[in-house]
Amino acid sequence: MAEMQVQDKGKKGGKPKTKKHATRVDLTPMVDLGFLLITFFMLTTSMLKPQTMEISVPSKDKVEEDEQNKVKASQAITILLGKEGKLYYYFGATENGVEPELVETDYSSEGIRKMLVSKNAEVMNNVNQLKLDKANKKVSEEDYLKKLSEYKSAKGAPTILIKASDESSYKNLVDILDEMNICNLARYAIVDITPEDLGMIDKKTPPAK
Repeated sequence: MAEMQVQDKGKKGGKPKTKKHATRVDLTPMVDLGFLLITFFMLTTSMLKPQTMEISVPSKDKVEEDEQNKVKASQAITILLGKEGKLYYYFGATENGVEPELVETDYSSEGIRKMLVSKNAEVMNNVNQLKLDKANKKVSEEDYLKKLSEYKSAKGAPTILIKASDESSYKNLVDILDEMNICNLARYAIVDITPEDLGMIDKKTPPAK
């Protein structure tokens, strides 16, 4: 609230008196201007998209135990996360007491990704063609998501078992999950590492000098 001072001459020959009149300032136009500015910035500013990671969840379909064992034996790839960023993998499982060959690799495009792409080549080709069809508007968004899920869950796709040791880092786990998405792998799971797996890593690690 502002005040305006007005001088009054008063009586003749007397000292002029000052009268104070209160004046009101109407702020309604400022409120309208504020809403216009807020609306302008909301319409012109690009919203930040949340940084999320897509993780596949288990299917609700029941699978018989014999079928589970068959999948594990023929299509399973086990990835082991070791200490100091070490990364290992092997195919299949231990059969008749014979351990599978443990291969050491890394997180580069020529390491674990190259192996995963080669094992998932058919799915990768189908997904890449599907993305091309979507870009050319040959398939709708609904059909694209439906076919993408079908391709990733195809019977020929490998099943990945991710096992992290206590000495591995959280970053290692995030990196390998990123590789699952990059290689269009939907059939993977994070499971506990076994003493047998740790023993295989110890055999692969050279003794400290």
